[in-house]
Amino acid sequence: MINKKEIIRQQLIESSELKSKILLHMSDKIVTLSDVIVHALQNGNKVMFCGNGGSAADSQHLAGEFINRFRFDRAPLAGLALTTDTSILTCIGNDSSFDYVFSKQILGLGNKGDILIAISTSGNSKNILEACSACKEKGVYIVGFTGESGGKIRDMVDLLINVPSKDTPRIQEGHMVIGHVMCDLVEQEMFKK
Repeated sequence: MINKKEIIRQQLIESSELKSKILLHMSDKIVTLSDVIVHALQNGNKVMFCGNGGSAADSQHLAGEFINRFRFDRAPLAGLALTTDTSILTCIGNDSSFDYVFSKQILGLGNKGDILIAISTSGNSKNILEACSACKEKGVYIVGFTGESGGKIRDMVDLLINVPSKDTPRIQEGHMVIGHVMCDLVEQEMFKK
C-alpha cells in the first residue's frame, strides 16, 4: 500500500525547493522579462501566449490576467492567448497541419515589437518551433518558458526562462509562479499605485 502522506510531503518539498531555485537563479531574468513587456505595452504592442496541453491552459490564464486584472482593478493590458479560437485551431489543424496552429496566427496578427511567450516544458514542440520561426519573420520578440535544457527553442528565443527542473509537473508549476510574478511586476509598473 502506498504512503499517501509521504507522497504529499515529497511533492510539496520538491515544489518548494524549485521555488527557492527560481528565486536564487532566475530573479534577473524575471526582471528583464517584466521590463521587456512593459516597454512593449507602453509602445502599443501586445503580448501573445501559446503552448500545448497544460501550457495552453497557462497561456489562457496569463492572457486573462493581462486583459482583466491581477491584483487590482485597472485598464486592460494587451494580452492574447493563441490557444483559444477553436475555429482557427481546427481549421489550420485540418486544412494545413497542427504544426502551424500558432505560426499562422502570428503571421496574421503579430506586429514588429509584439512579444510571444512560447510555453513548452520540453522546448521541442514542433508548433512552438514554427511559432518562433514566424516571430523572427515578423519582428516579434520571443520569450521561451521551458524546462532546464531549453530544448530546441533555446537558440531561437530572445529571452529564455528555463525553469531549473527536468520534471514536467515541477516545470509547469515554475511557469505559473514566474507568470504570476511577471503579471504582478508588469501591473505595478504600468499602474503604479
